[in-house]
Amino acid sequence: MSRALLDAIDAMAGRRVLVVGEAMLDTYLIGTSTRLSREAPVPVVAVDERVDAAGGAANSAANLRALGARVEFLSVIGVDDEADRLRATLRAARVPDHDVLSAPGRRTLAKQRVLAGDQMLVRFDSGTTGPLPADIEDEFIARLRGAIPGVDAVLVSDYGYGIFGGRVSAALRQALDADPTIVVVDARDPAVHRRLAPTAVKPNYAEAVRLLGEQELTDPETRARQIVAGGQVLHDRTGARVVAVTLDESGAVILEQGREPYRTYARPRRNERACGAGDTYASTMALALSAKTPVPIAAELAAASASVVVGRSGTAVCSVADLAAAVGRTSKRLGSGDMLRDRIAFLRTQGQRIVFTNGCFDLLHRGHVTYLNRAKALGDVLIVGVNGDESVRRLKGSGRPLNGLDDRLGVLEALSCIDHVIAFDEATPERLIDIVRPDVYVKGGDYTLERLPEVPQVERYGGHVRILPYVDDHSTTGLIARMHEPTADSGATPRRTPASARAGDRR
Repeated sequence: MSRALLDAIDAMAGRRVLVVGEAMLDTYLIGTSTRLSREAPVPVVAVDERVDAAGGAANSAANLRALGARVEFLSVIGVDDEADRLRATLRAARVPDHDVLSAPGRRTLAKQRVLAGDQMLVRFDSGTTGPLPADIEDEFIARLRGAIPGVDAVLVSDYGYGIFGGRVSAALRQALDADPTIVVVDARDPAVHRRLAPTAVKPNYAEAVRLLGEQELTDPETRARQIVAGGQVLHDRTGARVVAVTLDESGAVILEQGREPYRTYARPRRNERACGAGDTYASTMALALSAKTPVPIAAELAAASASVVVGRSGTAVCSVADLAAAVGRTSKRLGSGDMLRDRIAFLRTQGQRIVFTNGCFDLLHRGHVTYLNRAKALGDVLIVGVNGDESVRRLKGSGRPLNGLDDRLGVLEALSCIDHVIAFDEATPERLIDIVRPDVYVKGGDYTLERLPEVPQVERYGGHVRILPYVDDHSTTGLIARMHEPTADSGATPRRTPASARAGDRR
């Protein structure tokens, strides 16, 4: 179970988040179909159940409430049956609706789906998508200005259905200039909100490709490389510090200004009735960032919560308990060589390409994370061997490790790029390599194939060895040395970390 992820979930509780956007009513008419109509060659559905759910921005608000946030929700709906049903779904989700304005003459946005069993046959969309009436827009702006002071984050949920006209967008920008806070934009066209300088935006792959002005690709890994290559363009066109591009069942690519790209990996689930995973992802990301969670951890939580709702039918939410269970449901730790052997045997039956690496991983830093993401990209399954505490002391000296084995394994488990971790106490990972027989063995830093003793062993089993360069100026030894450096005003000359130490402790 990942302590880092669970601690982040705890930190999110009680954060105040304002959702601004277009509320919708999602309705599911569910029944059975055993015959075709005489009037036309279409199935006749005998409807026996109607399910209403908060959709669009309302779904984002419901997810935030389920995750323990204090939610303010600002939207505009009509005065009709759909509006009454939508307010009922908000009350059921414990989302306050006092700032959901009713506009006479405006039809509430609604998506109505007809299903025969698990098969959706048709979807009907209705509702007003034009600009807001002037008087409603005035009231909306007044409520907006009053809601922003004191919030920990603002989530902009823009489906392009008329709420974010010129006056509202300008008022939102002015209010945020006066009271800066975390801003996450989930919009069909994130470039519309560029002047907000958002903390993060969450386009899906198709939306990101439109921003790049490029063609959509089909291969998942080629898609990921395309997004990484266009990273600076995406930052420029969205104005965001973080661009989280979701790739459906292939996970997401997280681009953070000044940082190496980060990748999260999804566990594919086939569910044709799933809806609203993007709302859940954006909600979790906004809430996590509002709690000052590091971007990679926020991305992991967002991916985990989206996975929860993808596993459910219809428009669903992810609760705190759901999220905690998702990140701790299956331990990635393998406690013995026999457990590792059994797991490898199963993976081989599935035709998985196995990547193996090993190290101390004391004081996990971005250099480690980048290295591990690159290692994962070389295959299907990444297994990491971790030096036990005694092994680290033999390698690094009596003052190491700074973090015990349980903590180091727990932090590594938080990374979705890692599939399994296993500890070893020997000086080398030779025993684990004998069990794993990896397709790819990865080492990082200044090694060469000639200097790496594991090369003959790996190649004997038909595997390949890859040396991956480390991120510049990231090593545990270097971090520790800088902690002990005299401060600039002490008059002492700062010490440089020896090159040998920097090369030897990137693990």
